[in-house]
Amino acid sequence: MEKAILQLETLSCPSCMQRIEGAVKSVSGVDKDSIKVLFNSSKVKTNFDSAVTSIEEIQKAIENVGYPVLKAKVKAA
Repeated sequence: MEKAILQLETLSCPSCMQRIEGAVKSVSGVDKDSIKVLFNSSKVKTNFDSAVTSIEEIQKAIENVGYPVLKAKVKAA
């Protein structure tokens, strides 16, 4: 497992957080229990199986629901 940390543009409402969480949950290989959407810092953190998916797929899922990702990085979980 690896940890994805994605910096988004400013989040403006709690429903934004729910849409983003739903998008990340839809990606195969993401640990659904590890998803954290942080409103104050506009970050998304989650663990994922790099044998199944990539940080690029997670980023694409977030951007497909209308939230630009400014920066994405991977760390060892």
